[in-house]
Amino acid sequence: MKSVNGYFAAVATLLVALFISGCVTTTDSRFTREADEQKAIDNYVQLATAYIGQGNTERARHHLDRALELDPDSPQALAAFGLIYNSDGDAELAEESFKQAVSNDPSYTRGRVYYGAFLYSQGRLKESRDQFLAASKDTNYKDRGSVFYNLGMTQERLGLKAEAAVSYRRATELTRGDARSLLSLSRVMVESGDIAGAARHYDRLIQIMQRSERLQHSPESLLTGIRIARHFGDGNQEASLVLQLKNNFPESVEYQQYKALISNDK
Repeated sequence: MKSVNGYFAAVATLLVALFISGCVTTTDSRFTREADEQKAIDNYVQLATAYIGQGNTERARHHLDRALELDPDSPQALAAFGLIYNSDGDAELAEESFKQAVSNDPSYTRGRVYYGAFLYSQGRLKESRDQFLAASKDTNYKDRGSVFYNLGMTQERLGLKAEAAVSYRRATELTRGDARSLLSLSRVMVESGDIAGAARHYDRLIQIMQRSERLQHSPESLLTGIRIARHFGDGNQEASLVLQLKNNFPESVEYQQYKALISNDK
């Protein structure tokens, strides 16, 4: 209201400047209105995303509808709708929303991340890789470490072990030693034959696990450690990890892989 009132005051006191004053005031009002609308859209999408995380898609839809009333082409709202459609099992509608979001704003990195994850879930690995690769180039994206981790997973599934290792390593650098990234990097390096390099990252992982009660060994981390220990002839470490794998995860794929490993050695 202040800008409108300022406009009428200018008309009353300075009639000769009507045209200039009107133009400046109208422009300021438009920019203010657009900024306010974008802020409202951001708030609606943020609320919707929170509701999606809680599984309350009905409330999420309500907020996204409000956002699209303000801007029918909002990439943020469209990408969030893609999450809802995907959770409802509507893959075609989900992809349509994700593609439209990315098309409307190719620089909207979160939309690319959502789309990449969707494509990964559909088994469309090359397309997923391309979305994550594009997203990884956004140096201002706050969760860039996760983007590189997702890129690494996709590259690994495509059989690109060397490229996956590069992505996982970048993820560890950006997250300052995220346990998930360290484990994946260690495992890929073991599988690629770089056991010494894998051991360095695996040692960092173990140090992080020892400092956190929340982090526990998984079958994947145990088998990775077993393979490293076997390579360096550390029988005590190997025996300890094997015991944990056998006792805690006897039905796991990793335990079957371990039994196949020792069988081949024999």
